[in-house]
Amino acid sequence: MDTTVLQFLAAPFAASLILTGIHAYLGVHVVERGVIFVDLSLAQIAALGATMAVLMPFTGGDPHHPGVYWVSLGFTFMGAAVFSLLHSQKARIPQEAIIGICYAVASAASIVAMSSSASQAEHLQHMLVGNILAVSWPEVLKTAALYGVVGVFHYVFRHKFLLISMDRSRAAAEGVSVRSWDFLFYASFGFVVTSSVSIAGVLLVFCYLIVPSVAAMLYADRVGPRLAIGWTMGTVVSALGVFLSLQLDLPTGATIVCTFGIVLLLMAALKPLIRRNEV
Repeated sequence: MDTTVLQFLAAPFAASLILTGIHAYLGVHVVERGVIFVDLSLAQIAALGATMAVLMPFTGGDPHHPGVYWVSLGFTFMGAAVFSLLHSQKARIPQEAIIGICYAVASAASIVAMSSSASQAEHLQHMLVGNILAVSWPEVLKTAALYGVVGVFHYVFRHKFLLISMDRSRAAAEGVSVRSWDFLFYASFGFVVTSSVSIAGVLLVFCYLIVPSVAAMLYADRVGPRLAIGWTMGTVVSALGVFLSLQLDLPTGATIVCTFGIVLLLMAALKPLIRRNEV
């Protein structure tokens, strides 16, 4: 692989590493909370916001207009408010049902909104799988700065976030305002998802969030080792997916998603063999 190709892949690979860093961490919370599809739903809501913004006159139909991000973020905050307000341990309706409904409605609304657009198919494909190869260094740096702020916020308040995610009843018993911290969690999550979807698309963002965390749970129970495994897996899969997409001339986002699935299956298959050797 020559230097030109490596320079071309540098920004997309850096973006994938940034996505891995923040999403593997947030994935631990999402899996522990049992709201597996919250990222998929919030990502689709963010995509709906971006779709509506592109159709508004002030953006001139430009998906890269600064206003697109803010409209998309506003939609994501509304979704965060819904998820945090409707969560209750005594509720008869599971939160996953609300999350699923929001995803379905946001998906359908995006299709309806773009039904009269000549670029409907292209826009819908971009929402699903993105185009991470087209990411620029300014986008990478801006995203890294935003995710860094979110990461610092979660580190400072990590005890409350982890307590609510790991033991919601105990958090409530200790006087933690669970609903308020839930909103802060989903709102910070919204900042991440809104930026991630514009770079990588809905499906890839979902994989970065869930697959490393699930794979890590196969091999570790504590948060620290799970993060290490998740970050390692995300890094390897990102590099492999980008390389395969370039070599085989395949869509990058979809290739990385498929690579995540294959690597997860391999890790699951290896687990019994490792356990047998440990006995």
